[in-house]
Amino acid sequence: MNPHSQGSAGTQLEELLRLMSYLRSPQGCPWDREQTFDSIKPFTLEETYEVLDAIDARDWNGLRDELGDFLLQAVFYAQMAEEAGHFRMEDCLRSINEKLVRRHPHVFGKATADTADEVKQRWDEIKATESKSSAPATLLGGVSRSTPALMEALKISEKAAGSGFEWPTIDGVLDKVSEEIGELQQARSHGSKEDLESEFGDLLFTLVNLGRFLKLDPEQALRKTNSRFRERFGFIERKLAEHGRSLKDADLEEMEALWQLAKVQAKVPE
Repeated sequence: MNPHSQGSAGTQLEELLRLMSYLRSPQGCPWDREQTFDSIKPFTLEETYEVLDAIDARDWNGLRDELGDFLLQAVFYAQMAEEAGHFRMEDCLRSINEKLVRRHPHVFGKATADTADEVKQRWDEIKATESKSSAPATLLGGVSRSTPALMEALKISEKAAGSGFEWPTIDGVLDKVSEEIGELQQARSHGSKEDLESEFGDLLFTLVNLGRFLKLDPEQALRKTNSRFRERFGFIERKLAEHGRSLKDADLEEMEALWQLAKVQAKVPE
């Protein structure tokens, strides 16, 4: 095995498969041998978000490395599945290749699709046909409960809307946002913690639907807001540090003024 060898993507994938097989062998690594499908799930989630971080930062060298780490997760699962007699990596690759051809009949067949929306609709139709034999008991049963909450809310909203359970216009969604804010205020004044949590969740769910109407990804929108908050808060810390001070030395009024300055400077072209 030579991880530094040059070669095609296929050659490098074969090398990675051999490395993982060896690491899981009696001659390999105790930590790798002890891992299970469940024990590496947190690492899979972590690697997913590190890929997204690299994309957001436009760090292409970092993305290259993070995609390698992400690919390792698939190889790790496939190796354990092979050891248990479930399937092999070749089966995974064959499955996705066949699926891509099958779900692109407008490319590999005689069907037509002129827009991205038509492609998406056809993809969903084919997927539904493929899943009939193992269809969930309800329409929303096919949405994984392990999906991050914002993404789950978006997916189940899309499915419900596709069945006709939908606001006619965005005005209805905006009215619902106002309604949910009012109910949250009532729960804050008179409700229990459970009531408050329920109304807060309803408001979040409605905001996800507002994003859907605006064709915005709620997860991506929130990630960008988090990034802006980090940058502006870091600006406050740096400005205070320039005068030998820290956050504990500043009051809210001063921090708010620096926050507004950070917003202004972020809009100034370099």
